[in-house]
Amino acid sequence: MTQYNFDPFPILETERLIMRQLTDDDVDDIYYQRTDPQINQYINRPPETLEGAASWVMRINDSIAANESINWGVTLKGSTKIIGGFCFWNMDRENDKGEIGFSLNPPYWGMGLMQEALAAGLQYGTEVMKLQTIEAYTHPENTRSIKLLERNGFKRIGLPLPGGEPYAIYVLKPELPE
Repeated sequence: MTQYNFDPFPILETERLIMRQLTDDDVDDIYYQRTDPQINQYINRPPETLEGAASWVMRINDSIAANESINWGVTLKGSTKIIGGFCFWNMDRENDKGEIGFSLNPPYWGMGLMQEALAAGLQYGTEVMKLQTIEAYTHPENTRSIKLLERNGFKRIGLPLPGGEPYAIYVLKPELPE
């Protein structure tokens, strides 16, 4: 069974982005992400409050401290403002499998920033976490996310059983380095 250690927290850097741990200073940015109608168009999430966003940041950091999941806040280099997020969660250590989640604020759509974040996150997941299977669940009408996943080698394997959320399931089985 694979064990993860996210201490110290791994800061990821791309050409234009810094992916870092969330802090209490990010609560307003997280509240925006969890309430913006465009970001949440395909997510079934209950109404959010500022206090709920603060509680979510605390739960995320507790999960990181317990090495159960990892969540990066995405910022532009030279800025501390969170403009997106990327995570590995729903970890299955026995099968070296994890699920990703990602989001990006609408003003930054179409600039290739989520591609940078996804590439950095996937590299961490395969090279450091040694994941053999990476899953992503997205709404079948979320064409932006679907195109991003497919461009990065994810293959659609189907939809959940009737009665579940209407998400399409995508899987990546990266070739791990020797």
